[in-house]
Amino acid sequence: MNSLFSESYNLNLIDSDISYYPNFISTDKADTYFEVFKNTIPWQQDDIQIFGKVYAQPRLTALFGEKGKPYGYSGITMMPQSFTSELLAIKTLLETKVAIHFNTCLLNLYRDGNDSNGWHADNEKELGENPAIASITLGQERYFHLKHRTQKELKHKLLLEHGSLLLMQGKTQHHWLHQIPKTKKIIKERINLTFRVVY
Repeated sequence: MNSLFSESYNLNLIDSDISYYPNFISTDKADTYFEVFKNTIPWQQDDIQIFGKVYAQPRLTALFGEKGKPYGYSGITMMPQSFTSELLAIKTLLETKVAIHFNTCLLNLYRDGNDSNGWHADNEKELGENPAIASITLGQERYFHLKHRTQKELKHKLLLEHGSLLLMQGKTQHHWLHQIPKTKKIIKERINLTFRVVY
């Protein structure tokens, strides 16, 4: 499908509700946002706990949100900072498009192909029963992999483009795992804004 001629489309995977908006933010604005976030966000690298072992998280992160609601995953508990004007502008655009009020944004900075995000579901208790996760890509495009939890043959791969939005809703997190895998290609930095509702 040619992204230049589509505003959005549903991935039509069973047990899911996943939509992709390839041109959610214009290239010029996405370029500006990338530079602002890269240079002004207080990025940090936390240790995460996976199967009882502690590792340095293979990417940098930052958390922003409303009303100081903490967010925890993989043994980390993060306290949010207040939304910046740029994050609020994107949040407003997003909420106008999808009619969901997001109160938290977890930002990820993938510095090169060695930075990644392993197989997981965004199913933390504080995200509610059927989490809505809105993922916006700025900078380097990266492949996003999906696999069904029980029907192992069901897999999908999608290239997340600069300025794009991927929206996962409904029972997606119950049935599907996702990842951003490492790559040996020489690539540039990617910033990922993941808006979510923390209860």
